[in-house]
Amino acid sequence: MPESQISTPGIPENSIIPRHIAIIMDGNGRWAKNRLMQRISGHKQGVETVRDIIKLCIERGVEYLTLFAFSSENWRRPADEVSFLMQLFFGALKQEIAKLHENDICFKVIGDISKFDPKIIEFIHSGERLTANNSRLVFTIAANYGGRWDILQAITKMLAQTTRLPDNLQEEDLAQHLAMSYAPEPDLFIRTGGECRISNFCLWQLAYTELYFTDTLWPDFDAYELDHAIKCYQQRERRFGRISEQLQLPMSANKATKIANKNKT
Repeated sequence: MPESQISTPGIPENSIIPRHIAIIMDGNGRWAKNRLMQRISGHKQGVETVRDIIKLCIERGVEYLTLFAFSSENWRRPADEVSFLMQLFFGALKQEIAKLHENDICFKVIGDISKFDPKIIEFIHSGERLTANNSRLVFTIAANYGGRWDILQAITKMLAQTTRLPDNLQEEDLAQHLAMSYAPEPDLFIRTGGECRISNFCLWQLAYTELYFTDTLWPDFDAYELDHAIKCYQQRERRFGRISEQLQLPMSANKATKIANKNKT
């Protein structure tokens, strides 16, 4: 069968360090409850973990980090918690965008942000403009995002650009309109908090992603936990329809250099 007729025809480079890690940050509320604290305290601590994981991913040579911060279903939570999450998001944007820029990190947000307060929308847009040319890490926040929404909005954009769809419609025709079309598909998906589902997150993009679930609550997710997830990823065979005998593990020069430098420190 011709390669063009195979679903997901592109086979990504198989490297020791995942190029793109996507994470559902679950367990903030339970972390706080276990400590007899209000749920909002768990969300605050979760922001601290985000800062740490960004740094750790850069140190390990990860190029893309995507975090699921607020799903389209999270509006169903208690109104006071939703209000606090919006305030926390706004405060984090005000405090962190300049730091991301100083550290050469490109900041992006995917999701239907039209539902947010205009001040949040403006901070998102200004942050994306400020950091657009940064290249150390592409850091994406999924906010008011859902995988089904993503596919539907991509279809809408595709239809808006043509009066007639091609007879031989290809995956690339739709994929270029997805919210995260600028990034390679995630190599490693992590969900903290003990739940074993992907919860409408990047449904298209996770088709061949290696899935990793941990009982660790997000505020407790640290360097040890990240390294364990990466180690589990390294033990997987990413065949993409091939057999084991066909697999090779080429390592690009810059990846080898990053790993060597990490081992020296």
